[in-house]
Amino acid sequence: MAQCVQSVQELIPDSFVPCVAALCSDEAERLTRLNHLSFAELLKPFSRLTSEVHMRDPNNQLHVIKNLKIAVSNIVTQPPQPGAIRKLLNDVVSGSQPAEGLVANVITAGDYDLNISATTPWFESYRETFLQSMPASDHEFLNHYLACMLVASSSEAEPVEQFSKLSQEQHRIQHNSDYSYPKWFIPNTLKYYVLLHDVSAGNEQRAESIYEEMKQKYGTQGCYLLKINSRTSNRASDEQIPDPWSQYLQKNSIQNQESYEDGPCTITSNKNSDNNLLSLDGLDNEVKVDGLPNNFRAHPLQLDQSSDPSNSIDGPDHVRSASSLHETKKGNTGIIHGACLTLTDHDRIRQFIQEFTFRGLLPHIEKTIRQLNDQLISRKGLSRSLFSATKKWFSGSKVPEKSINELKNTSGLLYPPEAPELQIRKMADLCFLVQHYDLAYSCYHTAKKDFLNDQAMLYAAGALEMAAVSAFLQPGAPRPYPAHYMDTAIQTYRDICKNMVLAERCVLLSAELLKSQSKYSEAAALLIRLTSEDSDLRSALLLEQAAHCFINMKSPMVRKYAFHMILAGHRFSKAGQKKHALRCYCQAMQVYKGKGWSLAEDHINFTIGRQSYTLRQLDNAVSAFRHILINESKQSAAQQGAFLREYLYVYKNVSQLSPDGPLPQLPLPYINSSATRVFFGHDRRPADGEKQAATHVSLDQEYDSESSQQWRELEEQVVSVVNKGVIPSNFHPTQYCLNSYSDNSRFPLAVVEEPITVEVAFRNPLKVPLLLTDLSLLWKFHPKDFSEKDNEEVKQLVTSEPEMIGTEVISEFLINGEESKVARLKLFPHHIGELHILGVVYNLGTIQGSMTVDGIGALPGCHTGKYSLSMSVRGKQDLEIQGPRLNNTKEEKTSVKYGPDRRLDPIITEEMPLLEVFFIHFPTGLLCGEIRKAYVEFVNVSKCPLTGLKVVSKRPEFFTFGGNTAVLTPLSPSASENCSAYKTVVTDATSVCTALISSASSVDFGIGTGSQPEVIPVPLPDTVLLPGASVQLPMWLRGPDEEGVHEINFLFYYESVKKQPKIRHRILRHTAIICTSRSLNVRATVCRSNSLENEEGRGGNMLVFVDVENTNTSEAGVKEFHIVQVSSSSKHWKLQKSVNLSENKDAKLASREKGKFCFKAIRCEKKEVCFPLFFSGHTVL
Repeated sequence: MAQCVQSVQELIPDSFVPCVAALCSDEAERLTRLNHLSFAELLKPFSRLTSEVHMRDPNNQLHVIKNLKIAVSNIVTQPPQPGAIRKLLNDVVSGSQPAEGLVANVITAGDYDLNISATTPWFESYRETFLQSMPASDHEFLNHYLACMLVASSSEAEPVEQFSKLSQEQHRIQHNSDYSYPKWFIPNTLKYYVLLHDVSAGNEQRAESIYEEMKQKYGTQGCYLLKINSRTSNRASDEQIPDPWSQYLQKNSIQNQESYEDGPCTITSNKNSDNNLLSLDGLDNEVKVDGLPNNFRAHPLQLDQSSDPSNSIDGPDHVRSASSLHETKKGNTGIIHGACLTLTDHDRIRQFIQEFTFRGLLPHIEKTIRQLNDQLISRKGLSRSLFSATKKWFSGSKVPEKSINELKNTSGLLYPPEAPELQIRKMADLCFLVQHYDLAYSCYHTAKKDFLNDQAMLYAAGALEMAAVSAFLQPGAPRPYPAHYMDTAIQTYRDICKNMVLAERCVLLSAELLKSQSKYSEAAALLIRLTSEDSDLRSALLLEQAAHCFINMKSPMVRKYAFHMILAGHRFSKAGQKKHALRCYCQAMQVYKGKGWSLAEDHINFTIGRQSYTLRQLDNAVSAFRHILINESKQSAAQQGAFLREYLYVYKNVSQLSPDGPLPQLPLPYINSSATRVFFGHDRRPADGEKQAATHVSLDQEYDSESSQQWRELEEQVVSVVNKGVIPSNFHPTQYCLNSYSDNSRFPLAVVEEPITVEVAFRNPLKVPLLLTDLSLLWKFHPKDFSEKDNEEVKQLVTSEPEMIGTEVISEFLINGEESKVARLKLFPHHIGELHILGVVYNLGTIQGSMTVDGIGALPGCHTGKYSLSMSVRGKQDLEIQGPRLNNTKEEKTSVKYGPDRRLDPIITEEMPLLEVFFIHFPTGLLCGEIRKAYVEFVNVSKCPLTGLKVVSKRPEFFTFGGNTAVLTPLSPSASENCSAYKTVVTDATSVCTALISSASSVDFGIGTGSQPEVIPVPLPDTVLLPGASVQLPMWLRGPDEEGVHEINFLFYYESVKKQPKIRHRILRHTAIICTSRSLNVRATVCRSNSLENEEGRGGNMLVFVDVENTNTSEAGVKEFHIVQVSSSSKHWKLQKSVNLSENKDAKLASREKGKFCFKAIRCEKKEVCFPLFFSGHTVL
């Protein structure tokens, strides 16, 4: 159990105190009402004695009583209704909440550090109210009235006569058979006469004379003159007098307000009827009701007014009472108690209680104990007093008691009032009330035996209960606490007598006794045993206390604590105690959180969300439902859908409270911020027939570090050539697509009027689909021109003016259950400045039903209103990307520091030219060494002219531009128009053979120019390409000598005519994929020939023998080669004629065939230009 303010040695004496009735005249009640207090309430703060008191037991031994307290209350003639008691207890618990700012206990148990409330004041208030509101019963006398105060005022006409009337009324109530309630301890009840005197308004001499008359009539020990109201109420604000009544009346005032609302004409379950003065039917005095609302004949806990006319309230008084109730309700919070009382009056009231106890109550109790003891001795035939014979009774052999299960159910047995067994019980209760626990235990033990012999189980259970408590409280602890007595009493009350109220009292007392002995396990078991379905509030409180028992053990049982807190929270919720239910679940959450018990965690969070929403703690509700959604839930799809709908519903209510407030963070879907990619530029155009756009860079391409390095080297090469062999110090490679692998330490550069595409990676962790509507980017923009205003412009909504930045909106974006999906969102900058992309904003919702949509159409993520949205809320998610960890300096290596990632913070620069390149008739397959002609088209799609167009490649031998010689290239008669690479030149009219000379030289294809990439200028007209202009140039392609698939990179470099400070150049990438197949294998040998002479008759000619093999094995559909042309590639020799080749017949080589050719080679003239050796022919497919 939780720690209590009182120890068990203080709790029990305060719970069982002598009860005193009070009966006041109208005038006496009026005097006390000047202080907004009834007479009983007036005495409450002073009802505990400040000094020890003494009395003598039946054995004439002196007995000391410490901290004695008495309970003064009004006479109530009807027992309380159980329903009203339940309402009272419920209100007491709901009115007691943990104090704000209270420091909780931190308990460390294993891996758990729990913040647990050290005390549970709501339980203590419940227990106190429960014990005080128990109705008096016939089987025990602990809360029967021992005395009655008769109170009259000195201002009355005949105070002594008024006392006689009050005395007669008390006698009628006690001895008339019409009144079965309240209960009186003995027939001869002590009557104590109190004369109230108003000091400020009354006649003191008259009061003294009346008091003298009272002393003559009632004796000095039986009356008292109490002087109050020493100052007038209008001076109440002049001095600050303590208000000791507020702590006693605070709980009751809450109940008053609620009961008043039931109606002006019905006095219902009002907890503090002492605030109300009720006129009684048939009585000429008014009765104040302590603690609970009431008229004289109805108990304070009476829910409904009795229909008996004798119990009704007269009209005028009724109206006055009802109106006073409402007045009390209105002014309840500002009432000053004791406004007419001074500190001297406080001392007088305290002295009055002392005098009443010393001179009236205790002598009466002592006398009653002696009388009961004498009666018992005479009836039992004992020669000695019960007190002295106790040892003799218990020293003999013990008769084994019957088991509780063996006894018959005789709980309905009633003893007559004069029965010896009840006299023993009366004596035991009196001894218990005055803290004489030794004698009380002896009497309870004797009574227990008698009751068990008679099988009077209700009486026996009561005796067992109090015997156990008396044994525990005995000074010096002569015997151990008999817990089995309590167990038997609880079982008897619950199972045989069916009285859960008495069983609950047993459990509350026994649990405290066990806790004081650190027997937390036994106490927890006892508390749990009494939980049942008949009272949710009681079960909740007991389960919570059991949970505290588990956590307070020497080895704390953390999981049992959490489990029972969950059970307590559930029962609190059923009892309507939402705040306490929420508190219990939050306490248990500390144990379950982050331990992998996802289903339990989901249940707790769901309940916390529900309870928080009920209590209008909407932020807490949203947070709890958010936790359900962001955890990797193992719930079914239907349950997840329910959680999501709850979250959306609660969130919608929260957003309605502040519709103009900032957009809050949404938990779904997950965003993998580090996987965010940013692309600067337009999307690539699709292929149009034979016209193919350059591949460049796109978001559809996967990142390849090796390829990225190659592009970097190519760009460095062309920049170096442009800058005369030196790379500028401020050069940085151009990056069009930024991702987690790119260098994001610098602010990227974007061009105005060119789109920025952000690819956001979403993941739906739930098994139900999520529908995002009106999805767009959230950004912040600083214009470059700050002359007008210095404020930043934040665009969050689609309806914002797109003057600076245009924002693309995706109307619907569906993510199926457990699906990962990317959304590509665009921004269109219209002004230069600094752009900061903050996150995404969207409406989160679910589609009708729990269906999952399979398959996505041609536009991924974009849906045109084909789903029915059940509920949606507006929110955002931030894109926060953590940069790479720094590991350069010693400080960075020894600590964890991360660099910046600026991929979402582009700088928008001025306009730049934008080049697009298209390839026409570009082949995808070539034979090794084959030369083919294609066309390339350059288009300037921007509003700026471009210049300095260059291309660089790692494979310069693959291509060359034919712009300079295209006009001089006629078509070969034996070659295809689009594939001809040669021209025919007639060298001599008399010559038998022709010399075939190629127009594409080896220099054009980069042969022999070294291994470095070659930067080739593109021949543009006037070296400038104007805005909107296009140029088409032929491009000669030569198949690589190695067969297979070749990836050839082209990097086009260009600049703006107007030099820009931020961007000095731009590039365009293209990757060509060429598949080459084997063709001819040629081997040539040369022999000197003396027999062959040239036309001038000079010798020194050569014979060139060429071995040609067709190595193609029907690859690419090639069946045979026809060799129709051979050219020389030497700068000093040229082929003159074929020795063995028929003039009009081509040489054919089928697959794997070889051919041998012989040519005559002669020296070139110095002025002649000779070209490398080329073969030309055609293939048969």
